[in-house]
Amino acid sequence: MEITEIIKAKGHKNVRATHKTTFEITKERNITPRGDCIIAVSADKALKDLNTEFKQALRNQKAKLTIIIQAGEIFEIVKASGDEKLMLSHPTSMVIRKSSYICNRTLAIKANKAAIDLSRKLIKELQNPNQTVEIKLKVEI
Repeated sequence: MEITEIIKAKGHKNVRATHKTTFEITKERNITPRGDCIIAVSADKALKDLNTEFKQALRNQKAKLTIIIQAGEIFEIVKASGDEKLMLSHPTSMVIRKSSYICNRTLAIKANKAAIDLSRKLIKELQNPNQTVEIKLKVEI
C-alpha cells in the first residue's frame, strides 16, 4: 500500500540548513537565521492537515517514508521511518529526525539525512524567497 501527500511551500533568505539531526518544513512565513533546521516556509500543510489515511499508514511500525524535496530543477530524496507513537498533530510544522525522538512536531524518525546533509545546490534554491518548493511524502507499508 502506498499513500502520497504533496506539500507546497516557499524558500526563504534565512534558510541555513545546517542542523545535524533534523530538518523542518513550516507554515510560518518568516524565520530567523537561528532556525537552522528549517528548509521551507509558508507550507500549505502542517502535520495536523495531513490526510487521516496517510497518518494511519505512517503510524504502522513497518511504514517507510520517502520524502522528495524539489525546488526548480533540483531535488533530493530522503528516506525515513514511521512509528506507532507518532502524534502527527502540530498545527504549523513538521520535523524529520535522524533520531528516534518523537513529539507532536515529528513527521518521521530514523531519517537518512538531516538539513546539513542536503545538497548545497538545493539549499541555494531554498534560500530564494520567490522559489516554490514541492515536498512529496510517500508512505509505504
